[in-house]
Amino acid sequence: MIELEMANLEETTALAMTLGHQAFAGMVITLDGDLGAGKTAFTQGFAKGLGVTRNVNSPTFTIMKVYSGRLPLYHMDVYRLEGSGDDIGLEEYLNGDGVAVVEWSELIADVLPPERLVITIERTGDDARRFRLEPIGEAYIKICEGLSL
Repeated sequence: MIELEMANLEETTALAMTLGHQAFAGMVITLDGDLGAGKTAFTQGFAKGLGVTRNVNSPTFTIMKVYSGRLPLYHMDVYRLEGSGDDIGLEEYLNGDGVAVVEWSELIADVLPPERLVITIERTGDDARRFRLEPIGEAYIKICEGLSL
């Protein structure tokens, strides 16, 4: 596990963009943290790194939004699902040809692929955040080893 301290939104965006540049088809990133921790802000930076030009916002009421970039970005907010992710077909996106970023992923843990990048975000100040990155699988370990910010 890697812990990174981000002092402000710019540093969070830089981390997210770095990961976006390294994204690959089938990649799954889970984002967990309290309300207001910065999950959507992270996803916005990740989308920039992936080459998404549209405005990225939280899919809270739609469950998922799809964005076009170098790879498709499947941005999911499963806060309202409570374990029913397999009932609405999320697995096809979690195992698809794009990148899935899943907010509140602990709620659908039973449908998540075994290999993924687990990111927990903790608010440590007004703009400061602590990121815990837990790579599960060789591809994710390599990405985390290569982080140079």
